[in-house]
Amino acid sequence: PCYLVYTNERTHEIIRSNLHRAPLFTGFINGVGPRYCPSIEDKIVRFADKETHGLFLEPEGWQTNEVYVQGANTSLPEDVQMAMLRTIPALESVEMMRVGYAIEYDYVPPSQTQASLESKLVPGLFFAGQINGTSGYEEAAGQGLIAGINAALKVRGEPPLMLRRDQAYIGVMIDDLVTRELTEPYRLLTSRAEYRLLLRQDNADLRLSPIGYRLGLVSEERYHAVEKKRLDIAGELKRLAKAYFTPGNELDFQLQKYHIPPMERSVSALEFLRRPEVTYQLLNDIGYGNTDLGIDCREQAEIEAKYAGYIDRQMAEVERVRRLEERDIPPGFDYDAIHGFRIEARERLKHFQPATLGQASRIYGVTPADVAILMVHLERARCAEGAGS
Repeated sequence: PCYLVYTNERTHEIIRSNLHRAPLFTGFINGVGPRYCPSIEDKIVRFADKETHGLFLEPEGWQTNEVYVQGANTSLPEDVQMAMLRTIPALESVEMMRVGYAIEYDYVPPSQTQASLESKLVPGLFFAGQINGTSGYEEAAGQGLIAGINAALKVRGEPPLMLRRDQAYIGVMIDDLVTRELTEPYRLLTSRAEYRLLLRQDNADLRLSPIGYRLGLVSEERYHAVEKKRLDIAGELKRLAKAYFTPGNELDFQLQKYHIPPMERSVSALEFLRRPEVTYQLLNDIGYGNTDLGIDCREQAEIEAKYAGYIDRQMAEVERVRRLEERDIPPGFDYDAIHGFRIEARERLKHFQPATLGQASRIYGVTPADVAILMVHLERARCAEGAGS
């Protein structure tokens, strides 16, 4: 089990009186720390009005007595750390197995990295993890997966895997890294994804298994199981669209048990399922469901039915943006030769060297007007190249 304890005024006083010994405050460490997990000394200074701060005591494992103090990361010296911890109720006799510490690491500017995570300057060199300016958690793991895949594909002479923003959160993260200036360690949040209704955990297998299978990372057995699931969901949605509720005493009696008003007109089971108070389990209970369908397929069918309008709207937006993503910008494109650009747009495009019009459109400081100008010049170059050949 984990436990929750709290700092107190004695804890805060020890920290405040030793800030001159903390590298994070003396200037020895200058880098901007992660926004969502500040050090304990940073919390005491930034939130001086708070009388307590919560700390989680998390066991390191089943086979050890070591406990990690979550929320107390610090750059303070060992003696201060010990004094600070022993002011906290339940930790008065605590011993430290390992001292807390702070690090400052270098990173490769994102403008030097392609969306495949290969260096633009050193062919064959792939970067993943904190060196790309992210945290070292899920972000690093996701990059490691993509960098490893693309390193293998490069050796095999095959095109790289570059997931789009509408395909996976990994695609959102990498696109953010290569098109934006980093001012702090990057954390991937769901709010960063504009297509998060499509990037659900319940449909990850449907989204990514075909890609994994094509790359040899998903077994044939698993791939066929996912494709069967896809067909089962589509078949169930078609069945629900053709099955109709007819108003009548028997149906009204069944609905009354679930506090649902009587039907005033005939509706399809699919339309009925879209009601907020209706679940697929209710369809089963009143005899309109498919009891042979797996639980995960029922869940998918219900989600697809209830959010169909919103999903269709996002898919239409994806198709609109995809046209920009499919317009490649040649490596080393001469932005100085284009007239009509604002100075800021020209500088940022030269700095980031986007690979597609879609990437260019997401660079801060590049407006839709700049993208339109760039599109015209790319089209002219393509036509001139076609005429020349």
